[in-house]
Amino acid sequence: MTFFVTSVGKGNGADLGGLEGADAHCAALARAAGSTQTNWRAYLSTTMPGGDAGINARDRIGKGPWQNVKGVVVGKIVEDLHSENANITKETALTEKGEKVSGRGDSVNMHDILTGSDPMGMFSTAGGDTTCGNWTKSGEGSAIVGHHDRAGLKPTRHMQSWNSSHGTRGCSQDQLKSTGGDGLIYCFVAN
Repeated sequence: MTFFVTSVGKGNGADLGGLEGADAHCAALARAAGSTQTNWRAYLSTTMPGGDAGINARDRIGKGPWQNVKGVVVGKIVEDLHSENANITKETALTEKGEKVSGRGDSVNMHDILTGSDPMGMFSTAGGDTTCGNWTKSGEGSAIVGHHDRAGLKPTRHMQSWNSSHGTRGCSQDQLKSTGGDGLIYCFVAN
């Protein structure tokens, strides 16, 4: 396993303790599931004040390939993940325990996965808060999310994006839940 969706969020909305806290969350869940990999990275981008360059999620996760707990390859190389070849779907975006994450049409929808990224896996230049204060806020703000199940209200490119579908209503746990999320993140081994 070199890829998974977290089975649980950290419980404080989009406040993940920054990139360091998010990486530690990925590592702790992977370790609890029996993984011996140690170089886990959360697929999250950050932004800098004044429009200066931030950190791109795609640059944090290594070169690939990545596979889920069942051995299914979700991306061979970084370019695959950010193209039509990405194999991240409801069936392949499994948790570290090998479980499916509920999505659109299920009794509880948790398909919003925090990324703060544009479709190419880069930090957003959309303006405003797109990362809930670089993953340190659980109140006001917003974060870009992707849909792990590649489904949304309309069959548009954004609604079908695993990494860049829309912004959240806020950064608290309740606000994330109100748009179909639970503070979950993608985790990759930076290989």
